Amino acid sequence: MASTPHTRRSLIGGSLALSSALLAAPALAAPAFARSGRPSALWGVQSGEITAHSATVWTRSDRLARMYVETSPSEAFRYAVRRHRGPLLGPSGDFTGTTVLRDLPPGQQIHYRVVLADPDDPRRTCEPVHGTFRTTPVSRRRDVRFLWSGDLAGQGWGINPDVGGYRVFDEMRRRDPDFFLFSGDTIYADGPIKSAVPLRDGTVWRNITTAEKSKVAETLDEFRGNFRYNLLDRNLLGFNAEVPVLAQWDDHEVRNNWYPGQLIDDARYTVKEADVLAARARRAFGEYFPVTDLRGGRTEGRMYRVMRYGPLLDVFVLDMRTYRNANSPGDRTEDPIGILGPEQLAWIKRELSRSRATWKVIAADMPLGIVVPDGAADFEAVAQGDPGAPLGRELQIAELLRHIKHQRITGTLWLTADVHYTAAHHYAPERAAFTDFAPFWEFVSGPIGAGGFPAGRLDATFGPETAFVRSAPFANMSPSENPPYYGEVDIDGGSGDLTVRLRRQGGVVLFTRTLRPGRVGQ
Repeated sequence: MASTPHTRRSLIGGSLALSSALLAAPALAAPAFARSGRPSALWGVQSGEITAHSATVWTRSDRLARMYVETSPSEAFRYAVRRHRGPLLGPSGDFTGTTVLRDLPPGQQIHYRVVLADPDDPRRTCEPVHGTFRTTPVSRRRDVRFLWSGDLAGQGWGINPDVGGYRVFDEMRRRDPDFFLFSGDTIYADGPIKSAVPLRDGTVWRNITTAEKSKVAETLDEFRGNFRYNLLDRNLLGFNAEVPVLAQWDDHEVRNNWYPGQLIDDARYTVKEADVLAARARRAFGEYFPVTDLRGGRTEGRMYRVMRYGPLLDVFVLDMRTYRNANSPGDRTEDPIGILGPEQLAWIKRELSRSRATWKVIAADMPLGIVVPDGAADFEAVAQGDPGAPLGRELQIAELLRHIKHQRITGTLWLTADVHYTAAHHYAPERAAFTDFAPFWEFVSGPIGAGGFPAGRLDATFGPETAFVRSAPFANMSPSENPPYYGEVDIDGGSGDLTVRLRRQGGVVLFTRTLRPGRVGQ
């Protein structure tokens, strides 16, 4: 893949050394609020919300501190250094904060370093923590590469120092992507992590543990601790320093299969209202990812949004949790709420119509055609196993697909995770009960660091056909037995061709498909 020449490997040495020490410890608790000494950014840095001229940088301090970000086109910061004054990091935001960098040059490698200063004595600062990102291009001649996956630290499989932690993130970093689409289940707030898990072969999977990961998350501090847990891994810290993240949520940021208004029948929970847990999870999510309009639990902020990555690519991030109706048998003949809610459905139709990008990626936190049960009679995703005309949540998807066809919107494809295996599905009206749509592809990846599961069955309403699938032979297969999956998308700046590769940790390419711009059905 052609890109601006640069070297990034030396940027994160300090962060890696620090997190390596953390990874070596068998058990950790979040450091207490420190009252003296220099601030420290133990949790590294992240970038996100990348545009041609701006970006958002994130960090966390171990005490009250003022955040500053310095930028330069030079990795050694030899020239054109700019200082951006950030917020005061304090207890109300769990000592996290973001700084928006503005007036950046388009399509360029930007090097940055975060410095934390004692607010009472600005001379007392931490060692700079380095990171880098590329601003979005304004020319369609620039290639674009991004990765996607989901499902991290699930089903009891956490950071295992015996296997080097989340090594897949180091492998993905070396793929040199422009950004990473984190497709939900970024934490497992409902999944406690034990120090040891027996494996089938008689060996033991050993986890780093923390107090907040010892039980299901109910308090705001416990949700925050779930996000901090993943940042104990040196591979993820190194990845975050070099690869911008575009994050969405699914169910496990709160609890398994939750929906608005749900009352929880689970003895592990003293808080029984899913809405209360969701509000706390949403706040912690906004504090631990570089998403500015979710910070501080802002009620006007929203998970669904569009990222425009130059002339070749728009990514439409859906929220299939916040606005859905209750899980049910999915057999309604009318369902205006569905899985998106009416406002989000109107938004995605409007934004797709406005898009002038060659490729329009719809990032869904749940698949369209895979049947995902919730108990004996209810369903969790869109499909409900009835191969006939659209019912229940399928009605909204049918409306969206019809809109895409009738508005002659080309270049759409769907990316998702959630089901803990990888697959490629082609949808076509000639195989479907509902026929008023143009053919399209859906690609599934994950888990990135959770239990592997067998493949689910497909619902024929929208005519899906499996072009490829790779899954675990039994439920909750460990990451050591079923290595992580992730997907890669390359867009060629010359031809506009888009190539999807389904990958597995270890550098293995399992499936490849190239799509041509402006064509339908492919």
